[in-house]
Amino acid sequence: VHLVESGGGSVQAGGSLRLSCQASGSTYSNYWLGWFRQAPGKEREGVAALDSQDNTHYADSVKGRFTISWDNAKNTLYLQMNSLKSEDTAVYTCAADHSTTELAGAHWVPFFGNKGQGTQVTVSS
Repeated sequence: VHLVESGGGSVQAGGSLRLSCQASGSTYSNYWLGWFRQAPGKEREGVAALDSQDNTHYADSVKGRFTISWDNAKNTLYLQMNSLKSEDTAVYTCAADHSTTELAGAHWVPFFGNKGQGTQVTVSS
């Protein structure tokens, strides 16, 4: 399993960004997929997840603003981020773990066994 993120950058508050995570090395039909973030001096926070039952899960802090999706043809995970706030500034990392069960929530994403290298998102107010 190999995960490579792209799409990070700097944006003003209220703006949008779309992160991509190219996945390779496996088939992902029975995987949990997700995004977590870590801001300086803070713990990792699971942001969004997609489980193997095609259920989506979001942290309360991003619900209604972020959307997670998976393109099976491209083996790519996306995180569409709208209405960005300064508190969304962090390194965003995609993660994956093999499972056929339903995921309990996005807070589990930082514990997934496979992670990318992360991409910086900076939101200026």
